[in-house]
Amino acid sequence: MRGAGLAARLMAASSPRIGTHDGVFHCDEALACALLRLLPPYRDAEIVRSRDPQRLALCEVVVDVGGEYDPTRHRYDHHQRSFTESMWSLRPDKPWTTKLSSAGLVYCHFGSQILSELLGQPEDSPVVTALYDKMYESFVEEIDAIDNGIAQTEGEPRYAITSNLSARVARLNPCWNDPDQDTEAGFKRAMELVRNEFLERLDLYHRAWLPARALVEDAVRRRFEVDASGLILEIPRGGCPWKEHLFHLEKELALPEPLQLVLFPDTNGQWRVQSVPVGPNSFQSRLPLPEPWRGVRDEELSQLTNIPGCVFVHASGFIGGNRTREGALEMARRTLAQRCEEGGAQRG
Repeated sequence: MRGAGLAARLMAASSPRIGTHDGVFHCDEALACALLRLLPPYRDAEIVRSRDPQRLALCEVVVDVGGEYDPTRHRYDHHQRSFTESMWSLRPDKPWTTKLSSAGLVYCHFGSQILSELLGQPEDSPVVTALYDKMYESFVEEIDAIDNGIAQTEGEPRYAITSNLSARVARLNPCWNDPDQDTEAGFKRAMELVRNEFLERLDLYHRAWLPARALVEDAVRRRFEVDASGLILEIPRGGCPWKEHLFHLEKELALPEPLQLVLFPDTNGQWRVQSVPVGPNSFQSRLPLPEPWRGVRDEELSQLTNIPGCVFVHASGFIGGNRTREGALEMARRTLAQRCEEGGAQRG
């Protein structure tokens, strides 16, 4: 399934070949070729860009051309009418239903092997498993969707995004009116671009995203030590990206009630209290800080709240600051108390 037999075939070949189509290129075939070249036996493989079936038949792997998906023969095209595969259909333990491009097919079959090689970890290790999922969800799936013409949302978008990886790869093709329409040099640049982005993203998730998850999970498990309600999370280190992990952990751990507020230190040694947003990409807060506090600062805010050390509360109420942990925690507790009072008044 994941290409375990490929390494032996490539070791036996004197000059391994990856086949893909010639002419105008896209991000998915550039990434598919670049990913395969991360496998040690394929590191120096020749890239054969052709639509000639006889030339492609001599290639050990063919991606994005040939009208055939057959992993037993390492043929990974997705353009044929019969092709409907997604990560979920090929690996039912994965949730993503976006139709795969050639990049997604190569990642589906070889991704664990590639990550294992790059990270020096077994393919079935927790690190490889977590990063395999993260790299698909946050890197490869976007390329699959764009190549297959799948919009992010229904309806007309409010603005265009033209700086994504697929768009940058497309700009490496010759302009329509360039006298020289040779795409070979551009395709090599495209493979280098996507390879570097893939490796940089993997390094970021390995060095920063995984440790952040461990920190947030520990904080979730210790939340009742912060406040008896269990609704206030304390992140002991500032700058930790907690939002994505919090939403995932709420589901994984089946928390009985969503977390409401998060405490963390800032870079100046002061403390912040922030409301958890209603969703990963939302600017709406689950429980904003009280309306009378919003837009008030420093001593005026301390007098208004009767909490020493207040620094500010944002005008929208999504975040506030205090000079001490104790002060920030008290701001969080007062915010929770107001919710309980409002809930009681509504029930009455």
